[in-house]
Amino acid sequence: MELDLVDHVERAHSRGSIWGRCALACQYQGNNQVCVMLYRDGAANHGQIFESFNMMSLWKQCIFICEKNKFGMGAHVERSSASTEYFKKQYSWPHGRTHTQSVSVDGMDILCVREANKFAADHCRARKGPIVMESETYCYHGHSMSDPGVSNHIRDEIQEVRSKSDPITMLKECMLSNNMASVKELEEIDVKIRKVNENGAQFDPEPPLDELCNHIFANKPPMEVRRTNPWVKLKSVS
Repeated sequence: MELDLVDHVERAHSRGSIWGRCALACQYQGNNQVCVMLYRDGAANHGQIFESFNMMSLWKQCIFICEKNKFGMGAHVERSSASTEYFKKQYSWPHGRTHTQSVSVDGMDILCVREANKFAADHCRARKGPIVMESETYCYHGHSMSDPGVSNHIRDEIQEVRSKSDPITMLKECMLSNNMASVKELEEIDVKIRKVNENGAQFDPEPPLDELCNHIFANKPPMEVRRTNPWVKLKSVS
């Protein structure tokens, strides 16, 4: 099951069927926005990606970002992909007169990711896109309830990555070494964030079933939503 997540302020969308329409809308409206298409290892070989490559070559204003954690569901990329250099896959579609850029980024380095995204956004806003970015990262946990915990990785490996390459730890060290924050300030931020998370987990009640379908759409009148049983319906209220 896929879920559409839409931020109407930032124009951020999370589902593949919407990506192309976003890029076309950017071109049609002549605005300065770009479409960002996020996917992972498991989707890197899907046909929809290559269809999107073709269409985005026409509409320009799209950034393809592959979050490469070396696993598609529970399968390691070496067992599921003939080529694991995902940022080179765009070369399999015809460029025409458009030179398509691609970059490989250290996805564990927050500052590196920020600069790469800035470059990609400027590139697409200049109508030189699309651009393909491979962001190599690491997943500490399994993909879903079918592989919970750390079944994809060895515990010693996880500890090594946490100690040497964890994005938050690396950013903290960078800020401390450049006198951008003190140890006390960072500790206060940690305490505040932990408190927010704990309060949310403990005190936010589970919503009742009759609120399950609320807020599917924004600014729409109440509507009925069919459940898996077609004779039982819920109401969606914006």
